Amino acid sequence: MGRMPIAAETTTDLPARTAPPAGGPVRRHLGWLLAVAIAVAALNLRPVVTSLGPLLKQVQADLQMSAAVAGLITAVPSLCFALFGLAAPALSRRFGPITVVTAGMGAIALGVLARSFSGGTAVFLLLTAVALAGVAVSNVLIPVVIKRYFPDRVGPMIGLYSMALSVGTAAAAAATVPLTKALGGNWREGLGAWGLLAVAGLLIWLVTRFLRRDRSGAAEAPAAAAKLPILRSRTAWALALFLGLQATSAYATMGWLPTIYQDAGVSDGSSGVLLALVMVISVPASFILPNLAVRRGEQGLFVVVLALCGIVGYTGLAFAAGTVSWLWACLVGLSMCAFPLALTMIGLRARTPGGVAQLSAFAQSLGYLISIPGPILVGTIYQATGEWYLPLGFLALLLIPQMAVGLRAGQARHIEDEGHARRA
Repeated sequence: MGRMPIAAETTTDLPARTAPPAGGPVRRHLGWLLAVAIAVAALNLRPVVTSLGPLLKQVQADLQMSAAVAGLITAVPSLCFALFGLAAPALSRRFGPITVVTAGMGAIALGVLARSFSGGTAVFLLLTAVALAGVAVSNVLIPVVIKRYFPDRVGPMIGLYSMALSVGTAAAAAATVPLTKALGGNWREGLGAWGLLAVAGLLIWLVTRFLRRDRSGAAEAPAAAAKLPILRSRTAWALALFLGLQATSAYATMGWLPTIYQDAGVSDGSSGVLLALVMVISVPASFILPNLAVRRGEQGLFVVVLALCGIVGYTGLAFAAGTVSWLWACLVGLSMCAFPLALTMIGLRARTPGGVAQLSAFAQSLGYLISIPGPILVGTIYQATGEWYLPLGFLALLLIPQMAVGLRAGQARHIEDEGHARRA
């Protein structure tokens, strides 16, 4: 990826402060350290959720959790991402994004480790929410960190972040059960082990935070960006809808894909491998796509290609899930790369880190709220019909409005300019 120097903040983003030392080896080393911190943080943003799914039946039985509460857990992540994500810009302005992400890593470590010792459902849910709060603020603010400290390398850094996010998602889904068996078969050790990864992330962010404070001689200054008219920005609304529609497809796919394959005659083991393939295929794509997207003024071409991959993939699953199963998994996995594309567009659609913080919070929070009913509706349609034609047709049709709003969100413009134009 080449050199990754930390960019100096401009006076439009930060209040007056002591000028940082001249560049050199220290600056380069801090840049690389921050890049590593971003990657390790991304590894921790999905195991909170994806490690629980394979062990949910054990957790439910041990904690005497009702089926209704167990079903509620599937909606809790999106709800927490939406609610806690809204607080991220204010926290960033008050304490600085690096400090808040560091605290987010601490919340993830605390929640994941402590919930493995919980003795009841209420405490388990509360500690899961603590971890998800850390995920939520980090979701929103890592693109801000990238925009502020790597303004000339938004594509590569979003690619690194997205790739690590995909790796963490796939690793937790695939390794949790074998890891639990290796540790004695108890779900508490299996879930708690992921807390150790979060502790490693926390330590790296604490070191990064300390070195930045030590380097400047003062605490990191918070951003002083003016509040933008987000609600009047068509680009912001388009990004929120784009994120919401892609999250609907992603969560429905992750929740129901093994069942779709099993109903088509694919074995349980093979269906799990195919789900892992969906996640793994996005790892290299998540790194390459943001780099390509940044090089173009507009991202509409990528929006269309990913949507078409999804339409073909869901159609193939509806009519021939048991035939060339790997092909449909690959196409659906590519369509889910709309998420790193959306993160890239968030970084490009605002001029300043403060603007990115506000746009990221609005788009991700509203997007996750939009996504909550989707997986539930897919399951309801399947239960009513007993077949996958209509649910998969529904997911394929959702990609048409996703394409439409994505074309709008992918246009080369900034939300700050939209606000000025409307006031004029």
